[in-house]
Amino acid sequence: FRVEPMIAVVILTYIAPAEMLRSAVSSVLASGGDHLIVVDNGSSAAESLALFPGGRVHLLSTGRNLGFAGGMNVGIEAAISAGADHVALLNDDMVVDPGWLETLVGELGRDPSLGAVQPKLLFAGREPATVNSVGVTIGRDGAGTDIGYGELDDGRFDTPIDLRCCTGGAVLLRVAMLRQVGLFDQRLFMYYEDVDLCLRGASAGWKFRCLPSARVWHIGSATADTMASTAVFHRERNRLWMLFRWAPWTDVARGLWLSVRRLRHPPRAAHARAL
Repeated sequence: FRVEPMIAVVILTYIAPAEMLRSAVSSVLASGGDHLIVVDNGSSAAESLALFPGGRVHLLSTGRNLGFAGGMNVGIEAAISAGADHVALLNDDMVVDPGWLETLVGELGRDPSLGAVQPKLLFAGREPATVNSVGVTIGRDGAGTDIGYGELDDGRFDTPIDLRCCTGGAVLLRVAMLRQVGLFDQRLFMYYEDVDLCLRGASAGWKFRCLPSARVWHIGSATADTMASTAVFHRERNRLWMLFRWAPWTDVARGLWLSVRRLRHPPRAAHARAL
């Protein structure tokens, strides 16, 4: 006798076109999961979800933009309150392949040391198929880079790999890890909150992995484009925060020098404010 884990999926949306959000929700509903939560992060998702039968999608509204960290935390807390053992996170510009969730859940079940697993992220609409991310690596200057970004999906990224960090755009989190190390740091707002969570998890002994046989397609969101200077500020400031929080002083100095050099480039005010 074995009790199956309860799985919740959280989709965070802000200003996604209605059809994009419906595509994300439809793909998740067709692929399984016990509980689907859509967090409306201060925009208006209700009309986009009106076509789905009652009870299949649980809509939560934050009332204002809490950023990725705050918005996702609202969904994660609701999932945990509903009894979830694992919580999958998705941005609103993702479409999932059938079986993606089953693959990730199976890996968490086989390896109790894993705090999170992520699928292979591919760019939607690109031919030949092109990789978006099979994990995140952190440079000595603190910059997070998606592994495989822009590379052809030609078989080189088909083997499961252990990771230092998972991407928050599509990931399955073990609730036991979250209970131990906490949720996303809401001060980060957007960018590097996934890096910080993984580093906190690693410091507590948890491991992370990419399962490329689980696939998710990244359409591309307009959110960051409409918040260009804000995005630059948070990306730059949070990179420095991660260095001060986790890196040796030699790497902190390297990262600070990168920020100084970036003051020469627009948007200069955002770079200066971040520094």
